[in-house]
Amino acid sequence: MFRSTQTTPESKSGIPVLFVLMLKSNPGGLTTYKKGGHFLTADYRFKRVFGIVLDSIGIGEAPDAAKFADAGADTLGHIGEFWQGKFNVPNLVKLGLGNIRTDAPILGAEPIDAPIGYYGKMFEISAGKDSMDGHWEMMGLPVTKPLGFFPNGFPEKLIKKIEDFSGRQVIVNKPYSGTEIIHDYGEEQMKTGALIVYTSGDSVLQIAAHTDIIPLEELYRICEYARSITIDEYHVGRVIARPYSGPDKDHFVRSSDRHDYTLEPTEPTDLDRLKEAGFDVLGVGKINDIFSGHGITQGWHTTSNMDGMDKTIAAADQDFTGFCFTNLVDFDAMYGHRRNAQGDGEALMAFDERLGELLPKLNDDDLLIITADHGNDPTYTGTDHTREYVPLVVYSPSTGTGSLGIRSPFSDFGATVLDNFKVAGNGVGKSFLAQLQ
Repeated sequence: MFRSTQTTPESKSGIPVLFVLMLKSNPGGLTTYKKGGHFLTADYRFKRVFGIVLDSIGIGEAPDAAKFADAGADTLGHIGEFWQGKFNVPNLVKLGLGNIRTDAPILGAEPIDAPIGYYGKMFEISAGKDSMDGHWEMMGLPVTKPLGFFPNGFPEKLIKKIEDFSGRQVIVNKPYSGTEIIHDYGEEQMKTGALIVYTSGDSVLQIAAHTDIIPLEELYRICEYARSITIDEYHVGRVIARPYSGPDKDHFVRSSDRHDYTLEPTEPTDLDRLKEAGFDVLGVGKINDIFSGHGITQGWHTTSNMDGMDKTIAAADQDFTGFCFTNLVDFDAMYGHRRNAQGDGEALMAFDERLGELLPKLNDDDLLIITADHGNDPTYTGTDHTREYVPLVVYSPSTGTGSLGIRSPFSDFGATVLDNFKVAGNGVGKSFLAQLQ
């Protein structure tokens, strides 16, 4: 796992400055660059593609929602209803978000007559509804083998291995809310030095520990071990380190030093294909963790949605050639799982304001794609992800507007990025590049 994949001079934002050496101009206006030992000929439409994943912001139940016990889930629609007309995301609406749904408009994000972007929605074909499934499918690798789920906690044999390796007792070992578990068991963990192990409706094994009791590096080492023993037999999608701090149960807070240890991609993804072809692939937020560092040329950990947008906007100020892939996780981690429609709406409106800062920085040869990886309806029963369509909003200053329709699989996203850069894919997704006129 990696926090950063390269060391280069940094700007004031903390984003390393990217260097591309121009060699010569070819007849016909094509420019050849040397990048990482590769020669890139700039005959593609867009020099930079920005992809932003609004983690868990679904837009209505998917065709197979009932199979996942998610009938009626509608993250965006129910956020709009909760806010009773006060939900306001003018930049997303301007790009076409509201035009995705004309039959059941989102309150506060209704259709407009003249959006400036392209719009549609996608549904996934992967076996699950986790972030890993969604992101891998976006990049050409649908997850067809179901991940392991543990609604009654993890097998005693697995827990014993973690205890033996760490020299610490494991407590709880059952599905639990991440904030509630440190409230209910955090003080016990501090007194005993035990590991709080828990899961959810997703394929995750999470280990929580107070940073004053178990240092970060020790917690990471334990999680790395847990990752190594949960691949083949248990097929756990993610092992997550969940450090927390604070003096007592009423003041415990989860740290931004969370670290995800995902399964290694089983095959090359579109990120690998871009990197192999010599393009920059920038991962912002948990992108680097989701792909276990594969296909990323530079990656940056983020502490919040706003930090993620800071780094994305800083990347837009740089001259690079390739794909900047951002995940904004607060919608999911802070609000969706906690069933907090108030916070989810506030976070979307805060993102929309930052989107207003990003849009003026986009050049005619830039492309922006905004989507989500799954739903997590903050008004739904339980605390888990919901199987939903995800929005698809696409914009460039040089293109027009129109509907991209209903698309499946999510891999159409990655196929479009590859198509733009003239990189061959695996045929899973269908590019919509030609529709962007």
